[in-house]
Amino acid sequence: MSIFKRGGVYWFEFVFEGKRVRVSTKQRNKDKARTLEATHRSNLASGRFGLAERKKIPSFKTALADFLSWSEREHRAHPATYRRYVTSSVALLRHFKDASLDKITPDEVERFKSARLSQYGTVRGKDKRTTTNKRIQPATVNRELACLRAMFNHAIKSDVPLRNPIGKTAAKALREDNEQTRVLTYDEQEKYLARATPMLRDVATLMLETGARPEEVYRIEPKNVHLEENYWFNPHGKTKAAKRRIKLTVTAKGILAKRMEDAARRANADATASNSQADGKTEVDRGEFLFPCETDATRPVPKVNNAHDRAVRDSKVTPFRLYDCRHTWATRAVEAGIDLVTLAAMLGHAKINMVLRYAHPTQEHQTKAMDKMELFVSRQKIAHAERMAPQTSFALQ
Repeated sequence: MSIFKRGGVYWFEFVFEGKRVRVSTKQRNKDKARTLEATHRSNLASGRFGLAERKKIPSFKTALADFLSWSEREHRAHPATYRRYVTSSVALLRHFKDASLDKITPDEVERFKSARLSQYGTVRGKDKRTTTNKRIQPATVNRELACLRAMFNHAIKSDVPLRNPIGKTAAKALREDNEQTRVLTYDEQEKYLARATPMLRDVATLMLETGARPEEVYRIEPKNVHLEENYWFNPHGKTKAAKRRIKLTVTAKGILAKRMEDAARRANADATASNSQADGKTEVDRGEFLFPCETDATRPVPKVNNAHDRAVRDSKVTPFRLYDCRHTWATRAVEAGIDLVTLAAMLGHAKINMVLRYAHPTQEHQTKAMDKMELFVSRQKIAHAERMAPQTSFALQ
């Protein structure tokens, strides 16, 4: 009898009259699962239950299109997830093409991984894509494997009789040894911001002042900014912890106040143009963003990566990612003495261990910490010697 465990419960699988039967027993006890399998076999043999028609296994191309269509609807509140799947699907479709899903084995997934790691990245130009001299990184391949895993899970939930080729006992994700520990110095920060465009300067400064994620800054709406109370509320994120109040520094408050004024001015101009002002007062459009897309103010700017790359190049600082502004804030917060529990909440993390990915104490801070430790131990030794001195004198008498 074919009994196997998946998702913490036992399933059974066998062939009956040329058709494959796969059923979850919903049992965690293996003996009970075997009993249920025997009962199911008996019921099928006696004709008490009709055997459901086996679902036809789709091709990879068909299954992927169905998955992406579902993801677009399912992740409407998190469009970045859908866009990530779309990006990852390109390499997957190029490799697996029209292969039947049941032909995609763990070995075939391993071949995909090897093939991808031997390829070079591309950059999009005005008319075509150009190949770079940088090989595809493990992190990129892992994002593609995550898309493949999610696609198979979606197909399995639709009752397609399959096993996911990516899992604990099948093809696994690659090890990523690409942890970033880049922290800006104040001198680098000043040179970089001096070369940044106005929008990039405001985005990067807000990240350096509050530790917010880039997309959290892009999606700031006027209705979520509370200048009098010195915070803005971020309603976005996959976890409850990500949806939080973000305290404003004086610098951050000044940037958002200016952005609010600009948004009100745009709203006023739009209202004047459409002759929709009833009483001479204009409110900021509730659907407008403080960092609007140039072509559509009702959408946030998608990203400022090109402006960031130019600013890094022109400022001649050591290359870093825009996200490293968040790393920099977190590191400075640790050095300022903020405890990890509080820091995790401020960064919008549900787990404290996630903070360790962002907080990287500088060598100077580590040196000062060791100096403090040495001074503390030295004082403890002196205090101990002073406490022992009277006892030593008494013993000598």
